[in-house]
Amino acid sequence: MSDFRKITEEDSHYNDIEKMSTSTILTSINQEDQKIALAVKKVIPQIENFINVLVKKMQSGGRLFYIGAGTSGRLGILDASECPPTFGVNEDVVIGIIAGGDKAIRTAVENAEDNTNQGIKDLKNHSISQKDCVVGLAASGTTPYVVKGLQACQNLNIITACITCNPKSPITEVSNFPIEVPVGPEFITGSSRMKAGTAQKLILNMISTTAMIKLGRIKDNKMVDMQLSNAKLIERGTKMIAKSLNINESKANELLLKHGSVRKAILHATH
Repeated sequence: MSDFRKITEEDSHYNDIEKMSTSTILTSINQEDQKIALAVKKVIPQIENFINVLVKKMQSGGRLFYIGAGTSGRLGILDASECPPTFGVNEDVVIGIIAGGDKAIRTAVENAEDNTNQGIKDLKNHSISQKDCVVGLAASGTTPYVVKGLQACQNLNIITACITCNPKSPITEVSNFPIEVPVGPEFITGSSRMKAGTAQKLILNMISTTAMIKLGRIKDNKMVDMQLSNAKLIERGTKMIAKSLNINESKANELLLKHGSVRKAILHATH
């Protein structure tokens, strides 16, 4: 591990930031942000390799777990929490776990990320098994809670992946599918909620969206299994049905409310 560099902690390319104009600050942040999508593009083959295995596991009843601390943990919880309303899956299909528990979603929990045994304990609370896959989220690649959690998973023959912004970091050694996306130093030195966090968010979007498409949760380009949890989504569902069946929106809305989902409404009307 002698060639491991903590890129995420390296000095910013910018100096005297506090003396910059608002316009210069914004332009500089945007300049750094433009590097992120290109860095993610380079690791698409690694993301694809993991998704192919993940989908097979999920088709057999397996689940997707995200485990992280701080920003990384929050991003995992965000992605997991959006799967049920977007794709109509149960809440226990994609699960986000954060060091320090739910309290840590809103406030920093002291020393939570340094606990080496809690990661696997938190996973075992969900009866994790070899049917499941676990993605460790750690921009630094060194977070003890995550690294030791993945190591314990590997010892139990559970498939592991990781998303990190430091190549050759400790987390990659305990990942069957390491996804290393170096985005360079942060605009503010060490503030990995910025570029590193954005890179993780982009990859999480890719993993969950692609997996759900492969699991049949999207039809054409539409969220036909989305939960109808507010007026906006009911209106969107109505428009989908009207367009798909070539009927007026009043009739489409009637079908949607009767069957409770876009998919079921279209299915019943075409059979």
